[in-house]
Amino acid sequence: MIINLKGSLVDLSQPKIMGVLNLTPNSFYDGGRYNVLERAVVQSEKMIREGAFFIDLGACSTQPGAAEVNEEEEKKRLYPVLEKLLDEFPEVHYSIDTYRSTVAQGCLSRGASIINDISGGQFDSKMMDTVGNFGAPYILMHIAGTPTDMQKNPKYNNIVQEILYYFSERVQKAYNSGINDVIIDPGFGFGKTIEHNYTLLKNFDLFQSLELPLMVGISRKSMIYKKLEITPQEALNGTTVLNTLALYKGANILRVHDVKEAKECCDLLQALQ
Repeated sequence: MIINLKGSLVDLSQPKIMGVLNLTPNSFYDGGRYNVLERAVVQSEKMIREGAFFIDLGACSTQPGAAEVNEEEEKKRLYPVLEKLLDEFPEVHYSIDTYRSTVAQGCLSRGASIINDISGGQFDSKMMDTVGNFGAPYILMHIAGTPTDMQKNPKYNNIVQEILYYFSERVQKAYNSGINDVIIDPGFGFGKTIEHNYTLLKNFDLFQSLELPLMVGISRKSMIYKKLEITPQEALNGTTVLNTLALYKGANILRVHDVKEAKECCDLLQALQ
């Protein structure tokens, strides 16, 4: 599981942590905490110190029902923070959580390493070609619908088979666009009920059949806090339990709000193996 990050070959067979940096006022867990430059830098430094290999910058909330942020506002939120982080912590790899090709182009040209696209190229037909032109890795996620309507009664006949088929089709499209390194994210919580999410996690090892790196983003999500009847703020323990299971079933990247705890999961499982 080797990917090329700006000329450096990185082995993902040893799982890596991706720390979430939300530059939004309205994300479901940490909205408004880091949407000021100074606070974003302090939080990034903390996550790097705790073991984050990647920092994932997002400037457009994709929680269910979130209002869409226009393109210029997304750039305005992202560019200054990315430029500052690249200057302060140049050894870290920065992922950009966007579904817009122009935003991806602007960030990759500034020095970002990866594009993390919740739409798998469905929302912007130019996205895959843009990423391919830069030779950057691409995180290809599954979503049913859009953030506005994805949780309005999602249905599948066989969720695992349908998502595997989706990936086989979208991965081929990515390759045809010149993307060499594709990372798969099944999209927990994106057009799925709580039961769908647990079916996906139970069968997560089947996604290894794609022979591509696998990313899991379940940190403090509703599949945890609604199931346990708690709040996102109380969902760290549940997140740790499910992250451990995901690693055991083959996850190569954990996308998390709480880096220290996720890194401990990785280190302890590595010790067992």
